[in-house]
Amino acid sequence: MAVNSAPGTSGYAFGERAPSRVITPESVEQLAAALRDCDTKGEAVVFFGGGTLQGLGHAPARYDVAVNLRALNHVLEYEFRDLTISVEAGMTVEQLNATLAERGQFVPLDAPQTARSTVGGVLAGGWCGPRRAAYGRPRDALIGTTVVLADGTIAKAGGMVVKNVTGYDMSKLYCGSLGTLGAIVRANFKTLPVPQTRRIAIARLPERTHRRAAEHIASLDVEPAAALVVQGFADDIDGHDGIDGRIFLLFEGSQTLVDRSTRELRSALGAAGVPETTLFDAGAGMAFARLLDAYLVRLGDRSVTYRILGLPSELLTRWETVSRLAREHGLNLETLQDIRTGDLIARVSATLSGHVTERIPGFDVALHSALPRIAVLTAPESLRGSLAMWGALPPSLQTMRALKARFDPKGTLAPGRYVGGI
Repeated sequence: MAVNSAPGTSGYAFGERAPSRVITPESVEQLAAALRDCDTKGEAVVFFGGGTLQGLGHAPARYDVAVNLRALNHVLEYEFRDLTISVEAGMTVEQLNATLAERGQFVPLDAPQTARSTVGGVLAGGWCGPRRAAYGRPRDALIGTTVVLADGTIAKAGGMVVKNVTGYDMSKLYCGSLGTLGAIVRANFKTLPVPQTRRIAIARLPERTHRRAAEHIASLDVEPAAALVVQGFADDIDGHDGIDGRIFLLFEGSQTLVDRSTRELRSALGAAGVPETTLFDAGAGMAFARLLDAYLVRLGDRSVTYRILGLPSELLTRWETVSRLAREHGLNLETLQDIRTGDLIARVSATLSGHVTERIPGFDVALHSALPRIAVLTAPESLRGSLAMWGALPPSLQTMRALKARFDPKGTLAPGRYVGGI
């Protein structure tokens, strides 16, 4: 087990708060022994994979040890005929995708920055991508886990059979817990066959067509796997934008179904006043990956990105609210408006880094007053302490506190990182 002391810990810092050492366990047993030792000594631990979702949540209230889980990156079991796979949680999503692609299969994790993001990080961060309306969330594909708890206990839930859970599925509990309940070290997934055809449709929106185009897409008979209105993010996705943004759609399925879907799309967009739609199959996967990456792209220390949840029917109303508040606070706004899930990704930025410190805190307060279901995805470390990172506190907060106390009574794992300072 590799251990690094303070000089090599800068990549694991939260602002000025850095660990005294970094541990890189090479087996589950090594990790269990390390956590048992930290728990006994009263040291606070934060887990790291690729670091892509470390912008979520508060900085830890205490922080002594960083645990890098990237060495736990092996395929443990792959029953491709049964459509199941088991991998260590430090495996990157890119590695998982490549392994499954060899057998014509996939798991719809929809993770940004797949070369860095890890399977465990996606699950612990509770990541939900734009295809979840079609395939479900990553946790829905999860059929079993192995987790190391704060005191070093190795706990297992589920297995390698798709229907194998009676009672409460403990695997779901760890998803979205941000490493505050335990370290996910093994994940078992049910897999899906790769669709026969994958097609991207992009259409630039003429002036005042945004609302009509979104409404027409929402009423398509054959729904796309992902459907977004993109405003801004030109350099991050495709280098283009329309006067009123652009439509970005992903269709997946049989050749016949995708052909029918795109015919209906052209007709719907034409009725909405959108004259031209560009279609391409080759490179569709890479184009979708660039869209996903844009969720987490930060403009140096000049931007903050929010994820604002709500019903698809309320999406345009939320977008109008965010647009108004951004104008009032002198901030630039770029958005990803997910027509199918209702997610609104809003990146606000200032021309100068100094303006972020001046303008973002006031914008943050106004935004949370108007729209309570918000989480910060990325922000400069200098602002983390002054932003409402999780939005309104949930009604289940007391239950969440009780679970934390039961699983981690000494507050060893990422103390203060989660909702309500859990």
